[in-house]
Amino acid sequence: MHIRLNAAALVLCISSCGLALADIQQRADANLLDRCPGYKIDHFGKVKHGFDATLELAGAPCNVYGKDILSLILSVRFDTKDRLHVHIRDSAGKQYQIPHSVIPLDIGSGVSESSSNLKFSYFHDPKTGFGFEVHRGTDVIFDTTGHPLIFEDQYLEITSSLPRNANIYGIGESPDYFRRDSSNTTKTLWNRDAADPFRENVYGSHSVYMELRQGLFHGAYLHNSHGMDIVLANDTIQYRVLGGTADFYFFAGTSALAVIDQYTELVGRPNQIPYWSLGFHNCRYGYKSVYEVNEVIANYSSANIPLEVAWTDIDYMDKTRDFTFDLVNFPLSEMQKQLQTLHERKQKMVLIIDPAILHSSSYPTYVRGHDLDVFIKNADGTEYIGQVWPGYTVFPDWFAPNTDKWWHGELQQCFDQLQIDGMWIDMNEASSFCTGSCGSGKPDDEIPPYPWLLESVEPPHRKINTTDKYLVPPYAIHNPLPEISDKTIETTAVHANGIIEYHVHNLYGYMESRTTRDFLLRHRPNERPFLLSRSTFSGSGALANHWTGDNAATWQDLHLSIASVFDFGIFGIPMVGADICGFNGNTTEELCARWIELGAFYPFSRDHNAIGMVPQELYRWDSVAEASRRALNVRYSLLPYFYTMYQHSVELGWPVARPLVFEFPGIPAVIDNDRQMLIGDGILVSPVLQKGAVSVDAFFPSGRWYDWYTFVEITGSSSNITLSAPLEHVNVHIRGGKIIATQPPALTTAEAREHDFSLLVATDYHGTASGELFVDDGQTLSSDHRWVQFEYADQALRIDHRSEGSFAIQQRISRIVLLGVPDIGMVFVNNIPAVSKISSKNGSIVICDLKIDINNATTISFL
Repeated sequence: MHIRLNAAALVLCISSCGLALADIQQRADANLLDRCPGYKIDHFGKVKHGFDATLELAGAPCNVYGKDILSLILSVRFDTKDRLHVHIRDSAGKQYQIPHSVIPLDIGSGVSESSSNLKFSYFHDPKTGFGFEVHRGTDVIFDTTGHPLIFEDQYLEITSSLPRNANIYGIGESPDYFRRDSSNTTKTLWNRDAADPFRENVYGSHSVYMELRQGLFHGAYLHNSHGMDIVLANDTIQYRVLGGTADFYFFAGTSALAVIDQYTELVGRPNQIPYWSLGFHNCRYGYKSVYEVNEVIANYSSANIPLEVAWTDIDYMDKTRDFTFDLVNFPLSEMQKQLQTLHERKQKMVLIIDPAILHSSSYPTYVRGHDLDVFIKNADGTEYIGQVWPGYTVFPDWFAPNTDKWWHGELQQCFDQLQIDGMWIDMNEASSFCTGSCGSGKPDDEIPPYPWLLESVEPPHRKINTTDKYLVPPYAIHNPLPEISDKTIETTAVHANGIIEYHVHNLYGYMESRTTRDFLLRHRPNERPFLLSRSTFSGSGALANHWTGDNAATWQDLHLSIASVFDFGIFGIPMVGADICGFNGNTTEELCARWIELGAFYPFSRDHNAIGMVPQELYRWDSVAEASRRALNVRYSLLPYFYTMYQHSVELGWPVARPLVFEFPGIPAVIDNDRQMLIGDGILVSPVLQKGAVSVDAFFPSGRWYDWYTFVEITGSSSNITLSAPLEHVNVHIRGGKIIATQPPALTTAEAREHDFSLLVATDYHGTASGELFVDDGQTLSSDHRWVQFEYADQALRIDHRSEGSFAIQQRISRIVLLGVPDIGMVFVNNIPAVSKISSKNGSIVICDLKIDINNATTISFL
């Protein structure tokens, strides 16, 4: 006998027996799902660059989580030689699909099957019906054998076999260790305002994953905006999706960087950042006034700690309303003075904006939006009203025809008053403090208290409407709240195109990023925008950058931040970082010191903490200040290298921060290493992640590695080496075989960019090394640029250029360090003896006082 509990009964069971609603439901319905007949294939035929077919239900409908769709269309297209598109959709076209106008996927030029590195085959199993396989050579990288396709109006299920103990990376956003546990992992994709709970769904939705098999990577992506669970268990990966279509893309790899290249070619390459954004940023939720922020800026300078960007959270607003300034604590005139001072010192300002708009006829922003009909509606046509910081709020409908015009107009009025340098969009999952349209019918001037500040116990959750299949879907994804509408816009809310929130919830932050970036591009047509967004979706990296949200000041979150940064490298959002020293909770001196030693190497490096917590600006403790100076000096020295690696992101999608497994996939010991971080392919950071530790066990792949500070060589043997790590020190090593361009550090990126270059030539066991440098103006979208290439062999360093690029580099190479080269006597530049100063240090040679022009091909010989 099979019993199906209704949702209300399941919620009651959760509270009494501690079980997850989706887990109970899964157990109750497992046998019914096993009886689903699958589909039979019909009318299979070749078309240009692929195949088309129809699929018909092969037996009696299951109707387990909705109504089985009887007829489907299968389309298979070889988009590129390394990308295969397999799309299964309903014949009637009623299932929601993400429009190309929302996310403009690259369709590829199309290739023949014989030209593709991926092959498609299908089969019919007598028990489970239609299935398909995707092959790369002799390896089957996706295989639905033995698992029926389930395609219902509110539930899709597609299952592929995996090897035992598969190496799976990606799928999120969800704080977790980098290598997913393939025996017991459920990743829920439903954007949610949640303070980084371990292994739960948080702010973004990314269904792309990579798998490593026998030293080779491949990948897959499901293009679908509905809520879903992606389950790794029983040697399978299973997609359980609340609607839409099975729109899959497969990537041949074979390296990790190749998979990311192929994925970002599809969804969009990362945006081109301004150079200044690579500097160090400071923020806090809870600054009491503009004057306090001025003191913070001054204190960083006094402590000789770099500060590039001063951020202000919602504190600057008048009663937390967008596009306003607190007349007393953050008066516009004082904010203008602050901005002017920052710009005089070559520093920048970024402010926060939330999407929720106060529902009040006395608030001009709301009135203008209401008049233009730009807000999400209830089913009865009234405005949907939730609760966020200002009180009862409405939410912009990014599908409405006038929303861009209205949003741009509000931003323009703000920028006309204060020409900030970048924008931070937050709370855009979208977040709401109540469930449903809780402000409907409330007086215009009523300001509700925040739920967590109520003296009495919070009111009971509303009665769950189990009769509405969009409020309570028949299948319950593992979103750990009674309803998927909790803490966000209700799933039955209606957008201007008639689509309900249920179908497009996960796109909200993406669409806000799109229209906000459009404004920034129109406002400053040739200037690179800087935009930071909390909520993201596939393709968001082309629009915005990301931080990992409201983490905690704990040692575990310090560790997990590395994996989160790696995840977003896969997701195509390389400009990412975690709140340094932790957002929630009180940090400690030791934790903050260790965090900046790691956070100094996040691509996006920002200190940020919550209201009511102990202040944690980097100058607050002597040891943290010293650790900050040391670590940030390394970062600022490496800015040319960071920027070069980021240009690879722009052109190829490659992440800046990388796990060792990306560079050394053949070494089993690194498949789950998320305790160290490579910057590009040449710099290895080995931070302390444990309380009280004064050493770190660092893994070094075979080869030569050189200590950043001392130039002492470490011989890597693909094993751990214990390194000394006193409180104020972070271990950084240069990989043998790489040439790293640096500049002397400074307190701002503008000052650092004025200095001459140094080259760290880290030789491998063959006495060779190579590297490159990308240079442009760091600001405009139309900048000339120059790629400089370095090659060292046979005691000669050759400087050359790619054929493209004409940017005139003013700075010279004034210093060269030959790591692993014990002795030289003279230096020749293009066969002419060079005036230089030569010294030795720990088995390496330091050559100073050079004046080498890198705009021209040059050969430097060392004899």
